Amino acid sequence: MQELIITEEQLNQFIGQYLWPMLRIGAFYMAAPIVGARTVPARLRIILTLFTAILVAPVLPPAPTISFMSAEGMIMIIKEVLIGLGLGFSIQVVLQAFLLAGQYISQKMGLGFASMNDPANGVSVAIISQFYLLLTTLLFLSSNGHLIIIQLLIDSYQRFPLLASGFSDQQFSIIVHLGSWMFAAALLISLPLFTALMIVNISFGVMSRAAPQMNIFSVGFPITLLFGFILMWFSLANFLPLYFELMEEGMGLVGGLLK
Repeated sequence: MQELIITEEQLNQFIGQYLWPMLRIGAFYMAAPIVGARTVPARLRIILTLFTAILVAPVLPPAPTISFMSAEGMIMIIKEVLIGLGLGFSIQVVLQAFLLAGQYISQKMGLGFASMNDPANGVSVAIISQFYLLLTTLLFLSSNGHLIIIQLLIDSYQRFPLLASGFSDQQFSIIVHLGSWMFAAALLISLPLFTALMIVNISFGVMSRAAPQMNIFSVGFPITLLFGFILMWFSLANFLPLYFELMEEGMGLVGGLLK
């Protein structure tokens, strides 16, 4: 009977065929929206990582025969984790633009003090930001956004194979540029309400000059709040095309990481 001999190189290649993709996929799911939320159990995230790695591994080239405990293996682990975190964080920034727009609107309406705990991020956010975040999340799932980000993850193996180098300076500059894009997109979402509420505040200034005995603070706050909610209600009619426009632009910037 012929004895079966498995060398250390074959063992490293077999384990690495699934372990190397799991590093990038796991880091991506940890930073990506929805899946990376604190409300998602870590066990479920690990199962999803393992399931995705099993599906992706057969279409990838053979894994490198690198010892996991060597210096080269440690560098490769860091590189894979950084690629996964970079992609997940970039997509997270795109969705956070809507949450930041809610912060802007809350401060302008005088609701900056009305905050609630965000279970997804574990921080306190304005209640209007939470509304926009829930609305954006539902639109993201209904438009198959979760499938798009998984496709971006799979496409990253074509741009960054296992033996290739990680992000270059150009890719890191794209991630930094997403920060400025997030503030610009949030301002674009909240600009119509900003303009309308500014006109309301100017009218209160004129009233205070015409009737100094009127207490503008006690009268202006509920009226500003009421006008803010009415304007938000009217702006929802244009929210869907604005959402798709900003998501297309944001995902185009994220796709620039893979070019």
